[in-house]
Amino acid sequence: MRLFISLLLVISALSAGAQFNRYFENATLRFDYFHSGSVEAEYVVPDELIREGAWAGPRKNLIDPFDYGAFKIMVYDSITGKLIYTRGFSSLFIEYQATEQALTECGNFQESILMPFPKRTVKLEYYSRGKEMVWTRQFETFINPVKDEIRIKPGAGYITEDILFSGKPKKKLDLVFLPEGYTAAEMDKFRTDCNRFTDFLFQTDPFGEYRKKINIRAVMAPSEESGTDIPTDSVFKNTLLGAGFNTLNTERYLMATDFKIVRDVASAVPYDQIIIMVNSPQYGGGGIYNFYAISTVDNIYSGFVFTHEFGHSFAGLGDEYSDSGSAAGILYLENAEPWEPNITTLADFESKWKDMLPESTPVPTPATEEFNGKLGVFEGAGYQAKGAYKPYLDCSMNMIRFNNFCPVCQRAMRGMISFYGR
Repeated sequence: MRLFISLLLVISALSAGAQFNRYFENATLRFDYFHSGSVEAEYVVPDELIREGAWAGPRKNLIDPFDYGAFKIMVYDSITGKLIYTRGFSSLFIEYQATEQALTECGNFQESILMPFPKRTVKLEYYSRGKEMVWTRQFETFINPVKDEIRIKPGAGYITEDILFSGKPKKKLDLVFLPEGYTAAEMDKFRTDCNRFTDFLFQTDPFGEYRKKINIRAVMAPSEESGTDIPTDSVFKNTLLGAGFNTLNTERYLMATDFKIVRDVASAVPYDQIIIMVNSPQYGGGGIYNFYAISTVDNIYSGFVFTHEFGHSFAGLGDEYSDSGSAAGILYLENAEPWEPNITTLADFESKWKDMLPESTPVPTPATEEFNGKLGVFEGAGYQAKGAYKPYLDCSMNMIRFNNFCPVCQRAMRGMISFYGR
């Protein structure tokens, strides 16, 4: 029986490899575009196509099984009409749409998506998911890899270092650390901080179990000045990635809005997920699903912030607190189930963690001492006091507690590690 199962796995792997080789080269196609609009409108405007290095993503999982994210792309072979690649993701634009500014002003954001480099013409469709959780096509285009103008990017030209090497990128989860606000004289500090953040990651459950499935690389890319922008203190620095606090008028929200530069620097190595490390003692960071995670490095809570934000960017986890400490407004309608795996409106609780819940647990679950430290369905999540529910009272997605992800969040992380790290 074991031999039969092993043969099936080998055949499946060979079939997946054949599927990849039929439609794609071992290279990466980057599609840069501008994402603009307001509460009422949304526009996707192409910028440029760029050919980057070898494809680092999984070759078996070309079709995204999770359906996470506020946006997704669907790529079709133009001759057969076969769906050959999909990915879900989010961006700063969806958060901008939830701000008061978006009621009267049109925002404009840099974004880009990666896909394996096609051998022949493909059709790319871009979808947006509104509060009703219904996919709407916003944009489509045909990409001809022979005739279209595609800029070839040989690499970022920076020195790179392996922090942890476990195997070929196509079979591993590949993380890249990018420095922000480290001068050339501070590259040794960046190297030390990379090792420290690696320790933070593997001290956090469930990542410690999966060291052999993960590669971690660092790009030694210096900035002109040390630190980062803190607009509320009138502090502005000349840094490589242009990161700064007060993103979307939220004081501790730290992001890098020039995403083209982020992608340029990250392209120095094969990567699946980007982690930006900011050389500052200030408390703050940010994380957006399949966009990037960012954290300052010298705050006493940096380990928590990094892993919390990585929960967002890597596993699609939502914030489980109910105060409005985010720029986001009301995100979840009571009759629409959120896409985040750790938040529910009970519209479709069957699709969430109901299978993990003891039958005796009431739904919703009262936030009493009886259920503290237990799995439940507790009201108050996603910046909403009412109508959105979380699985745990003191998970790391809710409270400042390092290495305290609840079983629901850990299950989501395990699933994502398996997706990349085969």
